[in-house]
Amino acid sequence: MCSDLELAAKKVLVIGAGISGQAAVRALLSRGADVTVWDEKDHTEMAATLQDIADKITVVSPPAEVNVGDFKMLILSPGIRTGIHPVVTALAAGIPVISEVELAYLIKDPRIEILAVTGTNGKTTTTTLLQEILTAAGQRSAAGGNIGTALTAVVNQMGIDTAVAEISSFQLETIKTFRPHICGLLNITPDHLDRHKTMENYIKIKSRIFENQRADDFAILNYEDPIIARISRECRGQKIFFSVERELSSGAFIRDNKIIIKLPDGESMVCSLDEIKLRGKHNLENILCAAGMAAVAGVEMETIAAVLKTFKGVRHRMEEAATVSGVLYINDSKGTNPESSVRAMESFKEPIILIAGGRNKGSSFDLLARVIKEKVRALILLGEAREDIKSAVMTSGFTNIYEVEDLPAAVKKAHQLARPGEIVLLSPACASWDMFDNYEQRGDLFCAEVQLLAGSRE
Repeated sequence: MCSDLELAAKKVLVIGAGISGQAAVRALLSRGADVTVWDEKDHTEMAATLQDIADKITVVSPPAEVNVGDFKMLILSPGIRTGIHPVVTALAAGIPVISEVELAYLIKDPRIEILAVTGTNGKTTTTTLLQEILTAAGQRSAAGGNIGTALTAVVNQMGIDTAVAEISSFQLETIKTFRPHICGLLNITPDHLDRHKTMENYIKIKSRIFENQRADDFAILNYEDPIIARISRECRGQKIFFSVERELSSGAFIRDNKIIIKLPDGESMVCSLDEIKLRGKHNLENILCAAGMAAVAGVEMETIAAVLKTFKGVRHRMEEAATVSGVLYINDSKGTNPESSVRAMESFKEPIILIAGGRNKGSSFDLLARVIKEKVRALILLGEAREDIKSAVMTSGFTNIYEVEDLPAAVKKAHQLARPGEIVLLSPACASWDMFDNYEQRGDLFCAEVQLLAGSRE
């Protein structure tokens, strides 16, 4: 743990003034650090963002530069690439560059345990479910990380025993000592290759979730993911697997349509699959991971079951927006890569009108195209990547494609095309950054447009 004495008067540069950067700044100031914030926003915008603490920090934005050699440490927000000049200069000079989640680990009270979830898809659902289970069990917990509240803000809260952290590859990229007592690794499929460049590099970064674990820590791992199976050999913690495909000798699995958790101290039936609210094989993986992590954390099976029977998921992930004229509209704006959208489509037996497109993160759309041909009746495309998706889909032999300029137009076109009993699914398979600030904004607009349709039918 990094003591107040170690941070007092220490010159620290925080790069990035978003949610993570702001939380890092406040945590550093409370421990007496001399803080400078650098961000590409203009100085006026920066001052407005940090106005309540502006008199306590130094704010720098281009074209002004910082002398990196003046600082003892750099804190990197997850959205900032490691290839920018200040970071490269600091690394070359031997100045520590750490992520905001690493800072959270360093400053946290040693009595706070961290339970961390990562993977390409399903992180938010699993993290939220796990935190709800712990709360139901009476544990004083809070969720943070890549889920909306920065981890430094979580560990700074009073009265927290457990921090449940959603951790992205961007955050793992610059950890040093970050060590979750229990971690969950859901899956690894191609994503963010525009930043990480190669799949092997992305895999290596994801595996850092258990890099610092010891023999008394735990890793809950997807038995069916071949990449996880390979990298799990590097894990020094106690490995507990989960599977939706087969019964395991130990771990979390399905038997006779029931969720079973089998640990060294015995086997327990949690609940029947018919009793849970979430649909789709991918959500069953999320459930098994969260349930396994909760069981290892000492939660009783009855409590896990009670939460599973009521948990309906998270916003923007397979969220039912409304039913209009017999058509169910689903907001899956958090489907920001092809594999996530494939999982969403595979959750439905009904014909689908799919709305897709946005900014490609370096993914191939070939698998998406094959599943579209199988599951989708009509495809509506928008955004920067629409030509790439269109090309892949047409190569697969699917031609019922409509192109629109924006999301409201996409919803209107879907309404024109959809028939009673069908699904209109917003699952973009792309990031939102070409047209929106984030996937939440995209999902909110979709839901608002659907509500307008619903209102016009009243």
